[in-house]
Amino acid sequence: MATISSLGIGSGLDLSGLLDDLEDAEKQKLTPIVAQQQSYKTKLSAFGSLESSLTALRDAATKLSDPETFTAVTSSMTGDAVTATTTGDAVAGRYQVSVSSLAQAQSLASAAQGADKTEALGKSGTLGISVGENASIDIAIASDDSLEDIRDSINKADTGATASIVFNGSDYQLTLTSEETGTQSAINVTDGGSLFGFSETVPAQDAELEVNGISITSQSNTVKGALEGVTFDLTSTTSGAETLKVSKDTESMTKAVKAFVTAYNSFQSTSDALTSYDSESDSAGALLGNSTMRTIESRLRSVLGYSDGDGTFSMLSDLGIERQLDGTLEVDDDKLSEAISSDSDAVSQFFAGVDGKGGLSASIDDTMGTILDDGGLLQIATDGIDSTLDRLGDRYTRMQESIDSTVERYRTQFASLDSLVSQMNSTSSYLTQQFDALSAQTNQ
Repeated sequence: MATISSLGIGSGLDLSGLLDDLEDAEKQKLTPIVAQQQSYKTKLSAFGSLESSLTALRDAATKLSDPETFTAVTSSMTGDAVTATTTGDAVAGRYQVSVSSLAQAQSLASAAQGADKTEALGKSGTLGISVGENASIDIAIASDDSLEDIRDSINKADTGATASIVFNGSDYQLTLTSEETGTQSAINVTDGGSLFGFSETVPAQDAELEVNGISITSQSNTVKGALEGVTFDLTSTTSGAETLKVSKDTESMTKAVKAFVTAYNSFQSTSDALTSYDSESDSAGALLGNSTMRTIESRLRSVLGYSDGDGTFSMLSDLGIERQLDGTLEVDDDKLSEAISSDSDAVSQFFAGVDGKGGLSASIDDTMGTILDDGGLLQIATDGIDSTLDRLGDRYTRMQESIDSTVERYRTQFASLDSLVSQMNSTSSYLTQQFDALSAQTNQ
């Protein structure tokens, strides 16, 4: 069968161009389907943007549901001998800290063991090693063991002490160092038959410090529990007292509340863009008039009206957070700062409730669950759009197949027409030649 590129050659007609025009006309049947697909894809994208803003709002509210957000403290330390880290359990105040000694691990060294650490020592017996109150671990020594062999055997035995080899300039010595600091991690060696003759080179020592005049002993230079909610890291002794200042971290509390306000306003901005209408350009947001969008907006407006009748602060406005005419929230910095500084526990109760129950954050999370969780409003809406897009895809495929069939039928008809006209032209040419010849004979 003739292809589209050969149509019209026989007849001289522009059948190829005509077929293209007919195919373009047929493809117009796809236009409304494509327009519907694009419309639903735009809605799907809009719901994606909405979900992102709602998730950010939920995360910000979750931060406020953690009571530690409002018990956060900040600390500063004068001097370089001690550093301090704090948790929400730390009590605000000033503390004098002095360090008279640092914890250190005990070290033992053997007698000189010769100038070659790789040759057999010719010693045999059992070396018992224990650290602190741990049971003694026996290390078997064979006569063909070198100093390196013995070091490796000790380290493999996991005694709590680390063995090393030290060269003193003429001979090698075996050393043992406790893996932990403090007097409770002292090393005890049972050197049967005086195999090595260990002696102490560094004594075990506890850290000793004072906090507000109270003497404290610690096995480690990391001191926990001496002061509630504070961990001290000792790096050197002090010549006098260093001062630790612990205060409420009102800055981080304020930041957390403002992050929630920012997240809500971001949602409101997204919502406004998705439901807007511009009369001049006659353009509308992707979710204007959408029932799911209206329900979400209504639920969030409702949850912001949360009231805690038992708390010092019963509404957002009590904290200086007011809803504006455009739907956004605005913070009165002075009022919020005063609330947090004067009674951060009450602010925490408003947002986080009591013992993990109640509070604005829990109400927001419950509302968000009906929107964002599996089976929520967004999933129902997007699942419906996905189903519609699947149906439109099937319609598009069927319509395209119908168009292809119609165009192929035109192609076949045009090929027949081209062939017929070509034959007629050929017959006409033949007859013309015959008549011309006959006329010539007659004239003669």
